Amino acid sequence: MEERLVKVGITHGDINGIGYEVILKTLSDTRIAELCTPVIYGSSKIAAYHRKALELAAVNLSIIAQAEDAGINRVNIINCVDDEIKVELCQSTTVAGEAAYQALEAAVTDLKRGVVDVLVTAPINKHNIQNEQFHFPGHTEYLEQCFGGPGKKALMILMKDNLRIALVTGHIPLAQVASKITVEDIVSKLRIFNHSLKQDFGIVRPRIAVLSLNPHAGDSGLLGKEEEEIIIPAIREAEKRGVMSFGPYPADGFFGSQMYDKFDGVLAMYHDQGLAPFKTMAMDDGVNYTAGLSVIRTSPAHGTAYDIAGQNVASEESFRQALYAALDIYRNRTRYREATANPLRKQYFDKGGDNEKLDLTKEE
Repeated sequence: MEERLVKVGITHGDINGIGYEVILKTLSDTRIAELCTPVIYGSSKIAAYHRKALELAAVNLSIIAQAEDAGINRVNIINCVDDEIKVELCQSTTVAGEAAYQALEAAVTDLKRGVVDVLVTAPINKHNIQNEQFHFPGHTEYLEQCFGGPGKKALMILMKDNLRIALVTGHIPLAQVASKITVEDIVSKLRIFNHSLKQDFGIVRPRIAVLSLNPHAGDSGLLGKEEEEIIIPAIREAEKRGVMSFGPYPADGFFGSQMYDKFDGVLAMYHDQGLAPFKTMAMDDGVNYTAGLSVIRTSPAHGTAYDIAGQNVASEESFRQALYAALDIYRNRTRYREATANPLRKQYFDKGGDNEKLDLTKEE
């Protein structure tokens, strides 16, 4: 039986940034429409404006009313914003924020309905998108509200090839980081990370490195006690729950000596601790993945890049890799569901005359 093409919802992000540039550059490769069925949520008129202003290669957009009408071997677009919205390249405007939210809301609605399989988001401006419905620091927190709930917490993972960095704390002020880190939160993030590495990346026995909060991992309490009182107990507790985690490692030496090559994932304590080295190594082709939810969402690792918008110099590689990652994760999840759909039933064996139960479904 021929495999069904994955339907990819793509939001246009901030219309004054490089969103349309990287989308159109990626989709100008006709092989993309052979790998998946792209559905852009935005405006065909605004897309045409960007293509003409930047003198980009032509992309034939098929305008559809709903995702169910998306045709294969073509690039589909749903007009979900006002075509008369003014594009002001390199500027942060209120109308650009409204257009970004309208596209995101439409795509999320279709993701909930199951008429698109995965979501790839172009960058938004976290300030101009704020409104009564969107009052979040970014996509991750918004999607957690839409698709989260009990036992369904989002985890930001920045990834390139075999380098995957997740965060204990995300978009919060640095002054609040130490007070927000708890044993329970670290254990929770490690378990989500561990499950994602298995389900989304096909790794059977993930090895996760945990970074310290303080320089030199606290130097036995001289430079801080969080390692001894919070992080190490969290690693031990996670081990009891079947998570193979190691550390805590001082972040400078960990990245400087390329120790990340020895692990399947890295858990950083705060945003810049993980993202500064990651973007140094992978700014042009890194991917932001929202793990832990029932849906799949990826995005490029860069932002709106107002400083280069309209110049036709933005690289589409990060967006292209985000699209590829969404497809890979979708297929990995499908295989994982098939492999775990019928787990072995509980077995019993006789030892020393007593029947002792052996639970073969218990996660190691």
